[in-house]
Amino acid sequence: MEYDDVIAAAFEPTPDGVVAGPTQDPSPARRFRDAIEPIAMHSVWSRATNEAQADLGLNFMTGYVMGRAALLGEPEPGVVSASFAVFEPAMVQGAYEAARSVCDRDELWATRTAATVASLTKALDEADVSAAADALETAVKAAPMAGRPLFSGLLSQEWPSDPVGRLWRACELAREHRGDSHVAVCVANGLDPIEMNILTELWVGMPLGSYSATRAWSPDAMATTTAAMQKKGWLDGDQLTDEGRTFRDSIEASTDALEQPIIDSLGGSFDSIVSDLETWSQRCIDAKAFPPNVFKRAAG
Repeated sequence: MEYDDVIAAAFEPTPDGVVAGPTQDPSPARRFRDAIEPIAMHSVWSRATNEAQADLGLNFMTGYVMGRAALLGEPEPGVVSASFAVFEPAMVQGAYEAARSVCDRDELWATRTAATVASLTKALDEADVSAAADALETAVKAAPMAGRPLFSGLLSQEWPSDPVGRLWRACELAREHRGDSHVAVCVANGLDPIEMNILTELWVGMPLGSYSATRAWSPDAMATTTAAMQKKGWLDGDQLTDEGRTFRDSIEASTDALEQPIIDSLGGSFDSIVSDLETWSQRCIDAKAFPPNVFKRAAG
C-alpha cells in the first residue's frame, strides 16, 4: 500500500453541509479528542514522514504498523495485533513481520520522529505552541497507565526537545490513552473487533462497512457480523436502531469518563488550549497532512 494510493483514496473532501455525529454538542473529552487528531496523526499522514520511512523500505501500512508497534519495544506479532484491536489480526501481523524484516526499530523511531517534527513545524508556520505543549505534557504524564499498553509504551520513550515536538508527542500520547481506554470499554461490553468498527462508523455517520474495510476485514466477515448485530437489535438494515445508538452512546460516555483526568489537568486553560489545537489542526489539514473528511477525523 503506497502513500500516493492512500492519499487518492482517503483525501476526498466532505460534501457541503455534512457533519459527523459526534461533532454536534460534543462533550469536553470528545472535543479535545477531535482537536488533537490531526496533530497526533501527523506521523501517519505527513508526506515527509512517509517518504523518510520509504527510504527504510517501508510503505504506508508497514510504516504505520511498525511506527505504533515500536511503542511496545520489539513485541511478538500477536501482541501487536492484540494492542491494535480493531484491525484484522493477520493483516497487522503480516505488516509487522514485513516491516521488521527490513527496518531496525531504533532507526525507524529516530527517522519517524525527526521527519514528523520537521513536517509539523512547517505546517504550523511558526505558531507559538510552548504554553500548550507544557500544559499537555503535564496532563499526559499524570494520566493513569494501568491497562493502557500503547500509551504506556509511548510514555516511556524519550521526548522531543523542541516545543513543536513536545506538542506532537503530548497529542500522540493523549490519542493513545483514549484509544487504549476505548478498547478496554468495548471489550468489557463484550464487543468483538468488527462490532467495534461497525458501531463507530454508523455512529459517526459513515456508510456500513466503509470504515471496517479500511481495517482489512473481509466482506464475508463483515456480513456475518452485520447479521449478528441485526439479531441483537443494534441494526435495522444498514442503520443503527435506537437501541444500537444508545448502546454506542454509552460506550462513548464510558470512554470519556476514563479520559477525564487529562481534561481536569488542563483546568481553566482547557477552552483556550482546545481552541489553539483546533486552529493548528486545521493548518495540518490545509497542509494536506491529514484527510479533510470530517468522518475520518471523528472516527480516527
